[in-house]
Amino acid sequence: MDTLPPNLTINGSRLWQSLMEMAQIGATPKGGVCRIALTDLDKQGRDLFVRWCREAGCTITIDRIGNIFARRAGRDDSLAPVLTGSHLDTQPTGGKFDGVYGVLAGLEVIRSLNDLNYETDAPVEVAVWTNEEGTRFAPSMVASGVFAGEFDLDYGLSRADLDGKTMGEELARIGYAGDAPVGGRPLTAYFEAHIEQGPILEAEGKTIGVVTDAQGQRWYEITLTGQEAHAGPTPMERRKDALLGAARVVEAVNRIGLKHQPGACATVGLMQIHPNSRNVIPGRVFFTVDFRHPDDAVLAAMDAELRAEVARIAADTKLESELEQIFYYAPVRFEESCVAAVRRGVERTGHSARDMVSGAGHDACYVAKVTPTAMVFIPCVDGISHNEIEHTTPEWAAAGCEVLLHAVLEKASVSAGSSR
Repeated sequence: MDTLPPNLTINGSRLWQSLMEMAQIGATPKGGVCRIALTDLDKQGRDLFVRWCREAGCTITIDRIGNIFARRAGRDDSLAPVLTGSHLDTQPTGGKFDGVYGVLAGLEVIRSLNDLNYETDAPVEVAVWTNEEGTRFAPSMVASGVFAGEFDLDYGLSRADLDGKTMGEELARIGYAGDAPVGGRPLTAYFEAHIEQGPILEAEGKTIGVVTDAQGQRWYEITLTGQEAHAGPTPMERRKDALLGAARVVEAVNRIGLKHQPGACATVGLMQIHPNSRNVIPGRVFFTVDFRHPDDAVLAAMDAELRAEVARIAADTKLESELEQIFYYAPVRFEESCVAAVRRGVERTGHSARDMVSGAGHDACYVAKVTPTAMVFIPCVDGISHNEIEHTTPEWAAAGCEVLLHAVLEKASVSAGSSR
């Protein structure tokens, strides 16, 4: 691959313009994006991506869980493709770059190959994975999980939002219930470019994160049930206050996270209180817990501690409890030859870099189960993500895309210098 042409680069201005145009779909007053999975806005984002890919000469395949694959043919189209990509759905108060950067960096790789009249041996594909965020349909990354065989298709299609609408129903409604099988096809490699979503790269003055590992995760749904009662006449000692129990569990979750430093993260991110009336003692509370750690044994210890704490607190507060783990994947070690390809991309482009572990979950964590995989991180300002003020710079975005281009070409070339 050292015989690659000297003009091998990407069009950073075009990449940035594409990011800004996509950000208009679901734009929020504070400068962010709200493009929730399988909404009308998600359809608009998907439609724009598909149009851009077709204009770049790609063929489009959509599988039965709505994953989109845009394919640029290779010299030998029978070879397994090199895949890159990420997701287009966002958090309710999301930013312009989480997920979409990896999708449009992949598209820019294809556009730049077209500009250079460069033909790869193997095909190159860009993926849009459905419902990565999990904010509407839990768990997150469910479609890449089905692709990798972690979940079956019926499970994925049956995931329902808080209004009872399923992924299968919403895919059909927006026209993205494809007919291609989900997974089960060979891939040469998968690369995912992403903003770091943390402060390390910017703080250390590094442009590229070479991601070697990703933290394991466990997601839980917990329901505490007591008894609604009047807030005035009911004595404190007679109450079965579900919110009181939930508050104590929240404190316990925080203690567990602090106990297992370094590396542990523990979060309660969603809570629903019933009946949610100011003069009624809450009779039922539903809430979620998110545990993360790069060591699976520590993650298992956190699991055991949570279960013990919920049981103890429920008994102390005279409540009934239900705890269900709805999502789990073990820490991921990315494949060494793909990580090395990213490192060589860094060397060829001359950007500063460091190895790092991803604290967030990504579709790459599931795809790594079925093909060699690695990730490329770029900085985000102040490490802020899942927030409307999430930001990166055109220079960082271009740098990550350049590294991605080199890594993809290394894996997509059977012999060095395969060009028209």
